[in-house]
Amino acid sequence: MTRVAAIRNLIALAAATALAACGINSVPTKQEAAKAAWADVQSSYQRRADLVPNLVASVRGAAQSETTILTNVTNARARATSINITTDDLSNPAEFQKFQDAQNQLTQALGQLRTVVENYPQLQSQARFADLMTALEGSENRIDTARTRYNDAVRDYNTEIRTFPSAIGAKIVHGAKPMVPFEASAGAQNAPTVDFGNMGAQPNAPGAAPAQPAPAVNDNTTATPAATATAAAN
Repeated sequence: MTRVAAIRNLIALAAATALAACGINSVPTKQEAAKAAWADVQSSYQRRADLVPNLVASVRGAAQSETTILTNVTNARARATSINITTDDLSNPAEFQKFQDAQNQLTQALGQLRTVVENYPQLQSQARFADLMTALEGSENRIDTARTRYNDAVRDYNTEIRTFPSAIGAKIVHGAKPMVPFEASAGAQNAPTVDFGNMGAQPNAPGAAPAQPAPAVNDNTTATPAATATAAAN
């Protein structure tokens, strides 16, 4: 190898090293990782949305009078599924917030179904309904995990494009923009829960006092407000 060729190779190696240090490769790599994590978020939310129609139908069959709550769940699902954002929108705080707000509203509406289930314990004993609630709980857990992983990937990407020397390539070569992470909202991170303590009892008549709960067992289960109020009255 001639001296000139050796010098050219050293220059090429130095240039490649400099480009790598400037985020030429690391920025798009981390960006794609964040996008892949976002795909898992969308899949988890879709899985939950697919369960809602069957869940609403099951509750309506046993609790036809609970139209307000069931309508709220149906409408919240419609709003949540109507907002579809692309990976480009992950850098748009306004669009991302619309998506998050719609999903949080569906989470809250599903949580209201607990009232229906507590008042219609015979619904709890139905195998189909129990399966749906188990699937819903699993979906909420998947959503929580997917959101956490997405936030981790976004944090990694955002840090990469803001720190030297990767910030040079991020701005000049890629035109990279920060992605928006999920933000916790009051109660939205909690999966809808169901109290199965009254399983097998008859539904309460309209206007009647809540049914007495089953004898408590030492399983560290927190008593519901309704059960606490009944115990205090006695």
